[in-house]
Amino acid sequence: MPSINGAFTRNEKAHACTVAPGCPTGRSPDRYNRFCQLQACRTLRVAFVLALFLSLTIPLPAAPPEKHLSVYSTVANYSLPILQRQGRDYVGLLELLEPLGTVSAKSDGLRWRLHYNNVLGEFTVDKTRARIQGRDADLSAKFLLENGRGLVPLASLNALLPRFLGGPASLHEESARLFVGNVATHFTASVAPDDPSRLVFQFTAPVNPSVATEPGKLHLTFNHEPVTSPASPTLTFGSKTIPSAAYSEAHGAAEITVTTNIPLIASFSSDGRTVTLAPAKSQGATSAPPKPSPPPPQNVQTAPSVATSSNPRRYFAIVDASHGGADRGEALSPTLAEKDVTLAFARRLRQELESRGITTLVLRDSDANLSLDERAFFANTTHAAVYIALHAASSGHGVRVYTALLPYADASDDSRGPFRSWPTAQAGSIPLSQAAAASVAEALKKGEITIRTLSAPLRPLNNIVTAAIAVEVAPPASDVSALAAPDYQQLIAGAIANGINAVRAQLGAAP
Repeated sequence: MPSINGAFTRNEKAHACTVAPGCPTGRSPDRYNRFCQLQACRTLRVAFVLALFLSLTIPLPAAPPEKHLSVYSTVANYSLPILQRQGRDYVGLLELLEPLGTVSAKSDGLRWRLHYNNVLGEFTVDKTRARIQGRDADLSAKFLLENGRGLVPLASLNALLPRFLGGPASLHEESARLFVGNVATHFTASVAPDDPSRLVFQFTAPVNPSVATEPGKLHLTFNHEPVTSPASPTLTFGSKTIPSAAYSEAHGAAEITVTTNIPLIASFSSDGRTVTLAPAKSQGATSAPPKPSPPPPQNVQTAPSVATSSNPRRYFAIVDASHGGADRGEALSPTLAEKDVTLAFARRLRQELESRGITTLVLRDSDANLSLDERAFFANTTHAAVYIALHAASSGHGVRVYTALLPYADASDDSRGPFRSWPTAQAGSIPLSQAAAASVAEALKKGEITIRTLSAPLRPLNNIVTAAIAVEVAPPASDVSALAAPDYQQLIAGAIANGINAVRAQLGAAP
């Protein structure tokens, strides 16, 4: 028997060995120990085989898909990895700028310096402020440095890139899409007047979407083109066959989902700018089959993969949504900021102008902020025929249309020669601006909208070298929420577009 503390005596050990289960009675302890070792080895082998079997048959949790940023520019279209650091999305700044120009970087301790063309950016590890060309730039999170590689928060690109590039950059953060310069491809969609079962998409640049169908829906997915949202992401057509379409963005791609009651197939025009959806029976023999879309890359490398893009598009009209980013503009109501209303108006006005054949660029097409000088600079370098600034107000009713009221030019303000004075750059275009304002006002009156035309020393109107007006929209009555109503926005946007279209020839041919 064992002792009280559970240990065996020497004699008890010997007896236990000779009568232990699995050990034949009367065998020596040495032979018993060897027998037990063999039994243990067999047990380990069985356990190993069982563990291996379970590891092969029980699925492990799948790793989250790697995120990438799709970049569209006039120089190249490419993608690069989005890195998760400290619970935030980051990108390598050098890798982002490298396909766009000449870039170099050097680290010195905690400091990291980047040269892009002739622009110098200075960053410090764990700091949320950088310096670009000697001016401070705020970051949304800390700057990180990994093995000499500078990482900046994805959310900071709207503020950083215009400083480096000298032009607009628009980040769609949720869908991981970045538009550099005037590259966005816009579209309109309408049911064919003579056949409500045919839906026609017109794009401002060639497209090559992949096409997928399911019961009641057809999907056009744009993996490589900078297609952007119309004024409203949901389009309705008044057709029982094709009642609606919806635009969405996700994972670096854009998608148009068409709701239909009959199976549709897609055909493409020879220039790639028109996509027609129609029942199979109505597709003529000359219709081109859907263009196959190249599959997305299976293995994305750290270095961006570059594909040359087409020539940049030129614009007749520039639409500028005022405010943006941290500058919310007027608090129209506790839940409605001016910056959001002007952006919605700008997108809707772009669609109205484009539908009339007027090529249009929305200068601020995201929740980013540009300084007044930057807005004027971008508008002037685009060489458009007309600039339209949009504002919103909670006071008053209807619409106010402004032209510039220039400051008095004193003797020291010498604008002669090849250079123009910045405060009075609008001087030579005042007659055209007044003509545009009068035409827009007349179109608004036809829509029975209360209208006033005024002159005021507004910036950046004074700094624009082409026809320039500012449109300030107030609610039709006392309800401020009407500023966000699609019907009211559509009424005003359509009238403004009609006014611009009426003086299109006077403003000049599209550049």
